[in-house]
Amino acid sequence: MKITILGCGTSTGVPMVGCRCEVCSSPEPKDKRTRASIIVQTSGRYLLLDTSPDLRRQALREKIPHISAVLFTHTHADHINGIDDLRGYHLAHKRVVPCYGEKETIETISRNFSYIFTGLPQAGYTPLLEPHIVTGTFNLFNHKITPIPLIHGYSHATGYRIDDTAYLTDCSSVPEASMAKLAGLDVLIIDALRYTPHPAHFHIDTALEVAAKLKPKRTILTHLTHEVAYKDGVRLPRGVEFAYDGMTIDSSNNRKSDA
Repeated sequence: MKITILGCGTSTGVPMVGCRCEVCSSPEPKDKRTRASIIVQTSGRYLLLDTSPDLRRQALREKIPHISAVLFTHTHADHINGIDDLRGYHLAHKRVVPCYGEKETIETISRNFSYIFTGLPQAGYTPLLEPHIVTGTFNLFNHKITPIPLIHGYSHATGYRIDDTAYLTDCSSVPEASMAKLAGLDVLIIDALRYTPHPAHFHIDTALEVAAKLKPKRTILTHLTHEVAYKDGVRLPRGVEFAYDGMTIDSSNNRKSDA
């Protein structure tokens, strides 16, 4: 199973429009961050987590040939507003792709993007996604997938544990019942917005506190703002690193490489 960080940026992306700070002006490619998403490649299948507004750009960059399924974490714009970019895959392959999420997430996306699920015959649109409400652990492409309920400030989000890798984006707290589902991780990819606190996201110190409790073999900090320079990763604890767009993780042996 190979995981690729499609995007590791916050809702504004980095560089942020109108900003000329050190990170937004940085020549370092790893400081260029599209909106947060990952893709899991396994036995010729491609499992997409969230449809960021940068999905088309990310898919072209990584040469993703098709999408086999989508997992949604929540309904904020920076995680779903690229959903229409799935039409290109449908035009090429004519497949309706299953998507998964908790009840409120699926209902909201189905309502706000109804043509994605029902089609719009008068405009020539056919359905692209088939919705599935997640209520507990399920198997997909021979992998065990466990939804992880998260607190995201005033709202909720869903993380996912896929075998021994967990993706916890957009969260400010992990309930104790969810922590119990995260024991024995090889890889933890976790929201760590910036250095300063935020009401709806972990910042770097609080993300490190969660990692210290879970003790994964490897921790990757994602959903980063322009407060965070990639070069500052040398100051992180052993076994912890900043994500970057195009980072790949081979979960079978926990190696990393440039995509």
